[in-house]
Amino acid sequence: MFGIVRPCSHRLGEGLKAQWMAHLCGLCLALRGDHGQFARIVTNYDGLLISVLTEAQAERATGWRRTAGPCPLRGMRTASVAQGEGARLAAAVSLVLASAKVRDHVADGDGLLARKPVALAARRVAASWGKAGARTGSDVGFDTAVLVDAVDRQLGIEALAGIGTPLLTVTEPTETATAAAFAHTAVLAGRPGNAEPLAEAGRLFGRLAHLLDAVEDKETDAASGAWNPLTATGTPTAEARRLADDALHGIRLALREVEFTDGKLAHLLLAHELGRSVDRAFGTAGCGHSHEGSHEGSTEGSFGPPQQGGPYSPQSPQGTYDPRNPYAGGGNPFGGGPSFQPPGPGKRGFWAGCAAAIGLCCTCKVCCADEFEGPWSRKKREGCLSNCDCDCNCCEACECCECCECCSCCDCGL
Repeated sequence: MFGIVRPCSHRLGEGLKAQWMAHLCGLCLALRGDHGQFARIVTNYDGLLISVLTEAQAERATGWRRTAGPCPLRGMRTASVAQGEGARLAAAVSLVLASAKVRDHVADGDGLLARKPVALAARRVAASWGKAGARTGSDVGFDTAVLVDAVDRQLGIEALAGIGTPLLTVTEPTETATAAAFAHTAVLAGRPGNAEPLAEAGRLFGRLAHLLDAVEDKETDAASGAWNPLTATGTPTAEARRLADDALHGIRLALREVEFTDGKLAHLLLAHELGRSVDRAFGTAGCGHSHEGSHEGSTEGSFGPPQQGGPYSPQSPQGTYDPRNPYAGGGNPFGGGPSFQPPGPGKRGFWAGCAAAIGLCCTCKVCCADEFEGPWSRKKREGCLSNCDCDCNCCEACECCECCECCSCCDCGL
């Protein structure tokens, strides 16, 4: 299980925890129902946000839940799980992005994928997932081509990026993909007026996901020689934190413009748990906006005026033009650049990771263990029901303003 939104069950409370698990199980079962058991390994925390957002906007009606049978991931218990177009859209997005990731590993020759027979099998799996995701996306009216295009552009941008390249140039494809997925939840829920603010929230969520992944992997990538956006562009950690805080604030602002039927879970995940994800990635405590130098309430950043000359201008403060680096300070996108480096030997190959993932699922460690080893990355992960980084006597308080059942920092009413 992977993703940046990993809420603590104590903060969720019984009601919201049941809703969150319903969407997590709903995504997993939607993958199994449409694409078979093997597709369930692409279930992830962030993908279920699509299902959460769809249901949060929809008018209350029957058909959003069903009772699922016993499952090892729930300790062989039955449960009420989410179903419908939101879960299927989440499944489509997860499959297409997983397909792209496998193709990327094959192209880099990572681990066992350097062997031709294994690489051939992996290509077939990736192609199958890509077609399955596109088929499911089409069923719910979503064109997954925008996701595929974003992945292809990401590889090209990373190959050309170097010292002085604006970091937001590197995150743009991820932003575009998540914006499209978030916006389509408004279509599925019959709330077309929500599409624009949700696209903005999705764009900033994609930026944040890319940034946090880069921060968390920086040391590991440096040790293994793998490509990392912060290292490649020469972006200081302090600047990455500023961009992360700015994105978080922008998401909160965008959510205020969305008309929800019941948006409490969506808001808690996107406005509060994301803040804790930022703190976790940067090794800090408390909300980012409460620290000195924060940009909460600032007129600059995501909603402020563009920097002079724009991100591609030679006058951009993020760098000056270097003919050897076409993106530095705004050069034209031609010329050579650093090649994409494969991950280090500490990571598992594709098939070894799949075997480890199956073992984790069969032993229920993904849900019930306090900590387990990621099947591919071998990083320490927290079980989705056991992760706890809060004071368990917090009575659902918001740590950033030290209140109970309210949050003045973002006017959410929790």
